[in-house]
Amino acid sequence: MRHVFGPVPSRRLGFSLGVDVVPHKTCSLDCIYCQAGRTTNKTIEREEYISCDDILAEVDEVLAKQKKEIEYITLSGSGEPTLNRRMKRIINGIRKLAPIPIAVITNGTLLFQPEVREELMEADLVIPSLDAVSEEAFKKVNRPHHSLRINKIIDGLGDLSREFRGEIWLEVMIANGMNNHSEEIERIAESIEEIKPDKIQLNTVVRPPAEEFAQPVGSQDLSKLKKILGEKCEII
Repeated sequence: MRHVFGPVPSRRLGFSLGVDVVPHKTCSLDCIYCQAGRTTNKTIEREEYISCDDILAEVDEVLAKQKKEIEYITLSGSGEPTLNRRMKRIINGIRKLAPIPIAVITNGTLLFQPEVREELMEADLVIPSLDAVSEEAFKKVNRPHHSLRINKIIDGLGDLSREFRGEIWLEVMIANGMNNHSEEIERIAESIEEIKPDKIQLNTVVRPPAEEFAQPVGSQDLSKLKKILGEKCEII
């Protein structure tokens, strides 16, 4: 399979069948912690990078052979899935193949675009990221496409929360010395109050990152940060 992998055990989603809808490391960010390595095509241009028909054919083939129970079909992989402009057709096509919940793991950078939010409406779960709210920390941790601004991204997350009928789990990835100082965390907490996700998932660098200087914080520090981020927060 070129575009479908698993099902694999996921920390958050149980047995998840992964679906890659963009080429490897085609992304709007170049996060220092990314387990898939450095971004080779940093872009915000939305295209049909991979044929929708090819993706659905592979999903159908795997589902026909798969005996292990799949808890989620997850659009994620090694790039930013919302860069594929056929997301709505992909989600609706998968929906017709099996009654399995569909999750989209996204960096959230394109959610300020109404058409992107509309394309996600048929998913059951969206897991976006918010690692920083200051431009300085955003650039250090996420190394965004030059056109992106964090305030606009936060606005898009808030709009999604108001419009989306499914659940939103907001992930916050912490890299030691980059975005874990108290002022940044408090500002993230303030933004979370505006976004109103169903859940906040606090994470740190565990898998081998794109950059060696992306280092984890300890469990005690995570516990302190969890208290700042509120009752909906859980440590992944």
